[in-house]
Amino acid sequence: MSDLRVTRLDNGLTVATERVPGARSVATGAWVAIGARDEAAELSGVSHFLEHLLFKGTSLRSAQEISRSVDRHGGDINAYTTKEYTAYYCRLPARHGAVGAALLGDVLSSPALRDADVDIERQVILEEIAMDDDDPDDVVHRRFAEALFPGHPLGRDTAGEPDTIESITGADVRSFFARHYTAGSTVVSVAGPCDHDDALALVAGAFAGMPPGADRPSRSAPGARGADVRIEDDTEQVHLVVGGRGLARGDADREALDVVNHVLGGGLSSRLFEEIREQRGLVYSVWSGVSSYSDAGAYSVYAGSQPQHADEVRALVLAELRRLVEAGITDEELEVAKGYLTGAFELGLEDTGSRMARNGSLLCTTGEIRPVAEQVARWEAVDHEGVARAIERVFTDDPLVVSVGPA
Repeated sequence: MSDLRVTRLDNGLTVATERVPGARSVATGAWVAIGARDEAAELSGVSHFLEHLLFKGTSLRSAQEISRSVDRHGGDINAYTTKEYTAYYCRLPARHGAVGAALLGDVLSSPALRDADVDIERQVILEEIAMDDDDPDDVVHRRFAEALFPGHPLGRDTAGEPDTIESITGADVRSFFARHYTAGSTVVSVAGPCDHDDALALVAGAFAGMPPGADRPSRSAPGARGADVRIEDDTEQVHLVVGGRGLARGDADREALDVVNHVLGGGLSSRLFEEIREQRGLVYSVWSGVSSYSDAGAYSVYAGSQPQHADEVRALVLAELRRLVEAGITDEELEVAKGYLTGAFELGLEDTGSRMARNGSLLCTTGEIRPVAEQVARWEAVDHEGVARAIERVFTDDPLVVSVGPA
């Protein structure tokens, strides 16, 4: 019998449990299928706002009682908001695993959402946005998303904008919660040295107060991308992002794109790292990454350099992108990338938190959990034909260039 089991409860809640023999911890998380791209423009940031507020107390527990309970049992509790879901999780020593399910069930079923707490947390979020505004690395990535997906929710910052955060009311938050935080829109994932039936009973009891039903909003694909952006700022470095549209989450060429990304800038042996940092010493940080959503994707290259080197760094990044299109990758690069992707993936599943997160996020976004062996096999099956196809689909368009720094 597999150590991974998925059960759908009568109220629509989906529960995944993975038994991890020998583990000393139990990780429990809840994934709600609502994110920043699902918000009306005037409510931009409300998902993130709500994420903050759920830990401010419930009808049964104060905020301090929630935090003290986690500390008392030696665990941690946190949450985060993405473009397409919001996640809440708690990890505790295995002997206290039931505490995590009880806390998460309480905060997701009956949060207080008091007006006073809304006003307090509003200030916290405005400080968070201001902190990000002081970080040019954050600014350049935010402006890149805006230019890549102009006028579309995927281009908005997850935290929202100061004007929308200022205008969101307690009633707005409560209405958003009531509409979207339902059992049918939620996945609960548990990983640890626990029995499936025991874990299922704990989750079912803890989340019994969550209303049935599902409200997964319809999503529209983004239109055409925008233009290059250059922002002058009094920073020590010029922060540069070069990129474009990528592939959707379920695309058959996703694994091939992963391989290409690793060759380009995904590791210490990548072309960008070797050429720009190791051979020329022009940067401290240079890397590439890919993001995928239900109906779209993105790739990006980031580099930070002193102003006198910025033009050269930009030219080198663009040259490496052209080299990908013109010459593809070598046999050795293909094998190194596949070895890295499969190995890093397997090593990343060594703790209960990573297994919980993988199962929860996959069920929430795709409705299924791809077996580990199948995912490894998909990377191992990537060949030069698949790589060439991914390069043709993603990298042949002229890239978008966004920079922040001195003129």
